[in-house]
Amino acid sequence: MLSVSGLCASYGAINAVTDLSLEVGEGRLVCVLGANGAGKSTTLRAISGLHRPVVGSVRLGGAEIGTLPAHRVVRAGLAHVPEGRMVVAPLTVEENLRLSRYARRGDEAEMMARVYALFPRLAERRRQVSGLLSGGEQQMLAIGRAMMTQPRVLLLDEPSMGLAPAIIDQVFRAIVTLHKQGQSILLVEQNAEITLEICDYAYVMRRGSLVAQGTGAELRADASLLEAYLS
Repeated sequence: MLSVSGLCASYGAINAVTDLSLEVGEGRLVCVLGANGAGKSTTLRAISGLHRPVVGSVRLGGAEIGTLPAHRVVRAGLAHVPEGRMVVAPLTVEENLRLSRYARRGDEAEMMARVYALFPRLAERRRQVSGLLSGGEQQMLAIGRAMMTQPRVLLLDEPSMGLAPAIIDQVFRAIVTLHKQGQSILLVEQNAEITLEICDYAYVMRRGSLVAQGTGAELRADASLLEAYLS
């Protein structure tokens, strides 16, 4: 589904990525873990076209997308929910969702109903200006807006950042639901404990390079690795 090979990219002096390769198979939930500055967000930005890789290949369903601008990457079937949510504050929840209609390949009403089923709180606040939503609600909206494009692969960058524990649980339950529905997901997180419980496969980054990979169970069992790279 999504294949990244030999990726080198830079977004600030401490966030360079060097010779990174990873895969997200059909219907798989794959995570990338690492401390601040490991290069996780740079990796997602390079994959989604927000930042052009220096070298390397990014392929979606066998087609090269690494040279495409970001809007064409979305139309190819890859949606990126960046760190910081980035909802359009003056617009309502529903208007934010409709912003993604330019890239949709299905029925808007059907997709909106799916988002509201995933996040009932958004349905309750559909007419509310998004700038007045809580941080957790804005994170739900950002994910919902990405889902409106019917992505083949969904990229999520630190969805738990800055959220209360109860809201983190809601967001991760939604991620698990999407995974069970067959959505391919690449998840970047610092919260190793919860992420390794739900993912099919995980990569660990340090200073722009991969230092470990394996199933969630395999990495959870390696206490020395967790302490060295994720504490």
